Amino acid sequence: MSERERDPRGELGEKIAGEVALSDDPGATIRKWRTEFDVSQTTLADELGVSASVVSDYESGRRASPGIGFVRRVVEGLLDIDERRGGGRIRQHARVISAGFESDIVHDLREYAATIPLSRFYDAIDATEVAEGTATTIAGHTVIDSIEAITRLSSEEFYRLYGQSTNRALVFTAVSRGESPLVAMRVVTPTPSAVVLHGMTPESLWEHAPKLARVDGFALAVTDLPLSEMLERLRDLP
Repeated sequence: MSERERDPRGELGEKIAGEVALSDDPGATIRKWRTEFDVSQTTLADELGVSASVVSDYESGRRASPGIGFVRRVVEGLLDIDERRGGGRIRQHARVISAGFESDIVHDLREYAATIPLSRFYDAIDATEVAEGTATTIAGHTVIDSIEAITRLSSEEFYRLYGQSTNRALVFTAVSRGESPLVAMRVVTPTPSAVVLHGMTPESLWEHAPKLARVDGFALAVTDLPLSEMLERLRDLP
């Protein structure tokens, strides 16, 4: 199917509904997606024409598992809210899928209209640089679940994480100390302009990580900003 024929809203709606239907805890899955869309229980309840307590009861499991009719209304409600806000979540999903990845591997993949200073990217996500690279600007970013990417992607698939350009920042989430992402970068050629390890502070970083980054020529930074807030801030970049 061509990009023009694709239906990003429909694809995302089917993904959400499928996850809820197959989940052992449908309420928790609804809560996950509501949070991902940055929609409060009250806002979703107003969209559905129910009280906030109804949404809360389903998400907490106090009510029996929601039927297909309610799940369909929740999905449509989240998508409608997103479209009124500009469609950011729908576009994000479309970018990831068009690059050939599942959203459990790639949280976000963006190309910028123009390059931006790497320092601006750091400021947006409260990142601290621990090793300086050769590039001072980037043209995009990719946010990756490090465990899923390293265990499931081939070297060729890993390279596709670069999108249109290697002049970008790769942000690895689900990082413990940083060994795995930094070792993985040793076998990937060429390397990106910058690597950011999410969920870490400089003190918790693997001691050899800065040296490896310098050897391979990319900048290395860390951030412990909550994932949802980091993704939200990245959506505000040009």
